[in-house]
Amino acid sequence: MKAKSKLLVPLISAFMAVSLLAGCSGNSGKSGSGETPNNKADENNSNTPASVYELGKEQLDFTLYGHYDWYTMPAWGGDITSTWIRDTKKVNVKPIHSGGAAPQKLNTMIATGDLPDAIWLERVDVEKLRSADMLVPFDDYLDKYPNLKKWLGEEGINMLRSEDGKLYQFPNWYTKQPNGNSGYVVNKKIYAELGSPKLETTDDLYSYLKLVKEKYPNVVPYEPHLAKDGQGLDVLYSAFKENDQKYPGMRAVPNGDKLTSIFLDPQYRESLQYTAKLFREKLITQDAMTQTIDQITEKVMTGRVAVFAAASPTEIAMQAHAELVKNDPEAGYFMIWPIHKEGLDKDKIFPGTYGMLGWNVTVITKKAKNPEAIFAFYDWLTGAEGQSALMWGPPGIYWDGVEADGETPIFTDKYTSEAGELGKLQAITTNLNWVGNTVFLDTTKAKFEESLPVEQQNWSTRYQREVTWKTQSNATEFINIDPQPDTEEGIIRQRIEDLYLEVRAKALFAKNDEEVISILDKAEKDAQAAGYDKLLAFKTEKWQANLAKMKAQ
Repeated sequence: MKAKSKLLVPLISAFMAVSLLAGCSGNSGKSGSGETPNNKADENNSNTPASVYELGKEQLDFTLYGHYDWYTMPAWGGDITSTWIRDTKKVNVKPIHSGGAAPQKLNTMIATGDLPDAIWLERVDVEKLRSADMLVPFDDYLDKYPNLKKWLGEEGINMLRSEDGKLYQFPNWYTKQPNGNSGYVVNKKIYAELGSPKLETTDDLYSYLKLVKEKYPNVVPYEPHLAKDGQGLDVLYSAFKENDQKYPGMRAVPNGDKLTSIFLDPQYRESLQYTAKLFREKLITQDAMTQTIDQITEKVMTGRVAVFAAASPTEIAMQAHAELVKNDPEAGYFMIWPIHKEGLDKDKIFPGTYGMLGWNVTVITKKAKNPEAIFAFYDWLTGAEGQSALMWGPPGIYWDGVEADGETPIFTDKYTSEAGELGKLQAITTNLNWVGNTVFLDTTKAKFEESLPVEQQNWSTRYQREVTWKTQSNATEFINIDPQPDTEEGIIRQRIEDLYLEVRAKALFAKNDEEVISILDKAEKDAQAAGYDKLLAFKTEKWQANLAKMKAQ
């Protein structure tokens, strides 16, 4: 994933609806087995080597730089969760902000050697620091602090290793199971008023959108979110190709053991012809390439969209659903199984992807006085107790104690009765979750939500469980295949990126199917002239290296 907005919780877990015991510390509250987590922790600690750092025994202060223009870390101790961590674990995280100039800030840090203790950043930026010998490897800590190995596993750890074979990165929102929100959201009231027709194939979708246009002139039939970054259009591409939806973001398509041109892919060509037809017939919003997120949100919130598709439509749709049903119980939105071309297997259509390594990572620099202590904190934070505190507050409010497994929180009545207040807390703590454990949070949340009556279930979580988690494909093998920006291949990549976006926009405005093909034929020639083959060869080599890493034990 690329840099997220502050809507991180919904995009990844429940997201905007969104999303315990660690080996090195205890938990307050009662265990479902009658044994308290603290007792279990004490029992474990009696067999723990003295060299293991124990959170809470002494004060741990460290600095953290969030390497994003948009990121301003919430005040540590400014909410009930970080206050609880500060007071019970004796950890104080001091922020260093980018000031809206993240690239310059990091370059200055590297040039001067004036580094923070830890940095939260994209994986692609780690090598700059590692090659300058500025990072602490984690290998000696993995067995002493077991949560990362437990929840990510050896395969994921191997994928994160640098060229020297060592591990320098602690991942965020990593997973060993499907997650994500990509897909189609349908306006419930409009759908019912039109007779609830079959909405499964691309032909069904076309007929339905034509009917919407005819009966509801003030409603957008198909809203593709931000078309300029391709979200809703890439979702349509998935309808024409079984087994994968990794390719648009890679700007390449696997063919055997090589990556090949996306401009020549038959299914990509067919999907652009279909999309252009929808656009020509005004079944797609006509300002798709220029509209803002605020304009999209306003349309969805007011029910003026019939079908809404995006990489994560749940973020806006869940809020819109809640608002619309307040005034009309028959209004709101629901999610459908992904659209497929007639003749394809609907269970092999994947409108979105997930990656084992999740979003970004945290590194610890050699400036840290006690890097092991910082790693111990992150390992606790990614464990059950740390994640429960970040997602549902400290024990005793929205959850109190744990189940017999020693990890799963026992939720209180306030989880549902004070959902609004919990949501406000999550809006803060999601920006403190630098080591998000997707499997623990999603599994815990989904299990509890499933036990509630439908009307009390979180809208996003329900459709994640019923639709989206079942229809996202694993793209882990294709991570980290892009070249560094300042290399020859990196310069070519930028040319291809610019060309791809330009071509997709031109194709959307094509007058007929033949013109779409003509545009793509020219794009292929232009891409080759820009060095596309060299880029594809580079990406292929990285992809094959990933496959080898994933097989390594």
